[in-house]
Amino acid sequence: MSKTLIKGAETIMTMAGDDLSGSDILIEGGVIQQIGANLDAPGVRVVQARGCVVTPGLVNTHHHLFQTLTKAVPGGQDALLFGWLQTLYPIWARFGPDEMRVSTVLGLSELALSGCTTSSDHLYLFPNGARLDDTIWAAGEVGLRFHPTRGSMSIGESAGGLPPDHLVEAEAAILDDCVRVIDAFHDAAPGSMVRVGVAPCSPFSVSRELMRDSALLARDKGVRLHTHLAENVEDIAYSLEMFGCRPGQYAEDLGWTGDDVWHAHCVKLDAEEIDLFAHSRTGVAHCPCSNCRLGSGVAPVRAMRDAGVRVGLGVDGSASNDIANLIGEARQAMLMQRVVGGADKMSAREALEIATVGGAEVLGRDDIGRLVPGMRADIAIWDVGGIESAGSWDPAAMVLAGPRQVRDLFVEGRRVVEAGAMATFDLGAALREGQKLVARLMA
Repeated sequence: MSKTLIKGAETIMTMAGDDLSGSDILIEGGVIQQIGANLDAPGVRVVQARGCVVTPGLVNTHHHLFQTLTKAVPGGQDALLFGWLQTLYPIWARFGPDEMRVSTVLGLSELALSGCTTSSDHLYLFPNGARLDDTIWAAGEVGLRFHPTRGSMSIGESAGGLPPDHLVEAEAAILDDCVRVIDAFHDAAPGSMVRVGVAPCSPFSVSRELMRDSALLARDKGVRLHTHLAENVEDIAYSLEMFGCRPGQYAEDLGWTGDDVWHAHCVKLDAEEIDLFAHSRTGVAHCPCSNCRLGSGVAPVRAMRDAGVRVGLGVDGSASNDIANLIGEARQAMLMQRVVGGADKMSAREALEIATVGGAEVLGRDDIGRLVPGMRADIAIWDVGGIESAGSWDPAAMVLAGPRQVRDLFVEGRRVVEAGAMATFDLGAALREGQKLVARLMA
């Protein structure tokens, strides 16, 4: 079995205690075996990390990877959430398996180059023969740890929902396909590379019955639950008008709170809802850049964390963020909490903790997020000798000063990024294929 030794890092941020200086990490069998000074082993492959900061791989808790082919679409650039969706739905309706596969490859590569080793994905529309399978196979090609969720929309415009009728599915078919993909792909074992979740899109695109049935199915299968919740003022108004209650109450009534549930955004949670999430151990995927881009507001992350809510970071879909850079997302999260609460409301280290340990907890992973012996070897190596970090007195505060791209990235001990470039497949060929697909969509 091959061994890798990451040698002589300037700083190792274990996220499990004190930082280490001038130390090494020994990897074998996809697992961190040892961390310490002057390590060695027979037949080991050495990766020099002098002048580098080493962190756990970052964890992305919310994405719509299919949107990677619809960045900066005119008409949606300056719209609020509902208007933005109505602009994009007709374009996404022309997607098929090729668009799903290529967008996943490109989106996960963008994440990997920003230090991300694990990503969830929320795919909630399946036009023209597209399936969740297309994204899972693509993730295997890139080499990231993947938490795909089988999303759904069942309430179209004619029934009072937001999506066009031709993009919604019959609820029985949705549940049947959830069972199919869980049985085919979900792996609950330690070190698993694929864990499937169940994820109705949102309270304004599925029925109460599908929300409840999805929760029952997920718990029967032992998988996690995910959806959007309380994203902006329109979301709150819809919940009050259609359900007669706020989103937190709606979620609780239908079985959508608990330590196997995480909700995206939660920008407009009130104090009672924050308390509900804390006591039920319901997780939150905080998406600061997307919330800024769509004008949704600033999520009360400080209040959530102080109350004990588990919070991870999400880049959200590229059509509402345009940049899938997870270390940049950590910086944005820190800055937004400082804007609303003062400069002492979130440190660079806490932002990095949310991006690593926080994300792992939200996804229910106890085998990633920290650099300690026995954890999976998901490791990011950041060169702090470049222009972005020049003049920094504290390279470990990289959320403040950069860099924004990794030098090397390991997932399960396998090098996915090497010297700042994808090492697992031909990214150039994927980019050329993506350009052709975008041109076809635009035409």
